[in-house]
Amino acid sequence: MSVKVRFAPSPTGKLHVGNVRTALINWLFARAHGGQFVLRIDDTDLARSTAAFEQGIEDDLTWLGLVWDERHNQSKRFDRYEAAADRLKAAGRLYPCYETGDELDRRRKVQLSRGLPPIYDRAALELTEAEKAAFEAEGRKPHWRFRLEGKRVSWEDLARGHAEVDTASMSDPVLIREDGLFLYTLPSVVDDIEMAITHVIRGEDHVTNTGAQIEIFEALGGTIPGFGHTTLLVGADGQALSKRLGSLSISEMREQGYEPIAITSHLGRIGTSDPLEVAESVEALGESFAFAKMGRSPARYDTADLDRLNAQALHVMPYDLARERLAARDCDLGEAFWTLMRQNLQKFDDVTNLAALVRGPVTPVIEDAAFAAAALAVLPETIDESVWSVWTTAVKETTGARGKALFMPLRQILTGQTHGPDMATLVPMIGRERIVKRLKGEAA
Repeated sequence: MSVKVRFAPSPTGKLHVGNVRTALINWLFARAHGGQFVLRIDDTDLARSTAAFEQGIEDDLTWLGLVWDERHNQSKRFDRYEAAADRLKAAGRLYPCYETGDELDRRRKVQLSRGLPPIYDRAALELTEAEKAAFEAEGRKPHWRFRLEGKRVSWEDLARGHAEVDTASMSDPVLIREDGLFLYTLPSVVDDIEMAITHVIRGEDHVTNTGAQIEIFEALGGTIPGFGHTTLLVGADGQALSKRLGSLSISEMREQGYEPIAITSHLGRIGTSDPLEVAESVEALGESFAFAKMGRSPARYDTADLDRLNAQALHVMPYDLARERLAARDCDLGEAFWTLMRQNLQKFDDVTNLAALVRGPVTPVIEDAAFAAAALAVLPETIDESVWSVWTTAVKETTGARGKALFMPLRQILTGQTHGPDMATLVPMIGRERIVKRLKGEAA
């Protein structure tokens, strides 16, 4: 199956978890079928689109590993949309309407009061040329609606199976605003045709729109792509995703210390039959992707799962991948240090505190000065990989302490903490000089 998909964000804000999930599913589907992923910037709203947001979209996708095969800006294709609009006008499928927003609102209220569906009544189709001229003389500019055929439109949805929409139950959609601005629908269809997009994958809130869009594909003589409408995200409690989480941007998540593979593993596997575990890479995630694994229930977005996956990603991260980031934080204490400490990380930046355990300063916690003195007295001269076992045996024989009463005081003295890395590996890294000072109660 030949596959070419697209992700078309508007550069009017930052990418958040909802639209990144859409981008990810498109990317995974393309990679699973050896296809192409197109980044298409929907910047037709020139007043609200910014170069900064556009750059942010590129940076976020690149950081997540979602590289694109083609890139386009819709703002450079207005001539193509004008040409398509002219064809639809000539065919009688795109017609001018002069109602104001208030007038349309009043009509909807009247229809509802009569128990009628609040859809556009196509009154503009009855306007004479003289009436249109009179509106123009008043200073009114028309918005342009696409005349639907009012039929049942069906397709086999990648995510939902057989789907149907009755366009007779819909208002003719506005494709061009009064100010001449193209709304999303027409540029999207024109670009999908001309860029040979084979599949349009998006959230299930677009199902109804698909009926109208298929009619526009037909009116323009284009090949109708396949469609896939995925379930939307909900919170851990099954309720609508809270505004705070729903608007959480990828750039904010990056600042909070989340790993890109944790984010893609989380968003790519929630709502599927795959185990919610971190993937080896985003490419590996793509190799295992299939719509057949997706359920019909909403995908639950739980930050506790994301935190778990983030820690999991760090726990298996090889030193070669971590080295540059360690050096940037002045925490590159060697491969043995990283191999020990990574098991204790929730976020990468936690490593700075763990590095302090080795090189200090650590303020020792001494609850029993006599115990500390006894431990110092039997501290071996040579601090090597076997010292912890030798030393704790000697302390046990000297003090009579055993179990938690033996190991916890030593951990608190040497690290100032009640939990942390394996002491047998950590102690040789600390070194004898610092161990002696901490046993004496000195910060070192």
